[in-house]
Amino acid sequence: MQDFAGILDNEVLLLALVACLIAQATKLVIELIVNHKVNFRVLVETGGMPSSHSALVTALATGVGMVDGWSSTQFAIATIVAFVVMYDSQGVRQAAGKQAKILNQIMDEFFTGDHHFNEDRLKELLGHTPVQVIAGSLLGVVVCVIGEWWLGGSWRSVFAQIAGVH
Repeated sequence: MQDFAGILDNEVLLLALVACLIAQATKLVIELIVNHKVNFRVLVETGGMPSSHSALVTALATGVGMVDGWSSTQFAIATIVAFVVMYDSQGVRQAAGKQAKILNQIMDEFFTGDHHFNEDRLKELLGHTPVQVIAGSLLGVVVCVIGEWWLGGSWRSVFAQIAGVH
């Protein structure tokens, strides 16, 4: 059985996670620039610019293609999963967000005044716009390509070089 620490050797997985984290950090920076405040909620909310889901799955597919080959079955699987995730994030969840907005409007219009109705509002920002998905995808590809180029070897060898261990 493989050592769990061997997961550090999986450059594709780690670069995909790095792409996702960079996308999430970018959301925090955008929130700071636009609203002039630090809002850590954007790190756990769905939606926003750029799509961290798109960054994650695109970096994964790119890394699989670079490591296992562009004609490999693994790349085909990763690419199909990436397209499904990106379609869902901009299509299905976006539609659910629009429905939530309409339901919130109905609640505002019909249930004014004294009532005994649950006033919890539905979350309206559930999905991504096409621009957010494309930005996340480009981020994922860039992070993976730069990461593979920069590493040029395994993660352990890079960590060893940084730590001064030979």
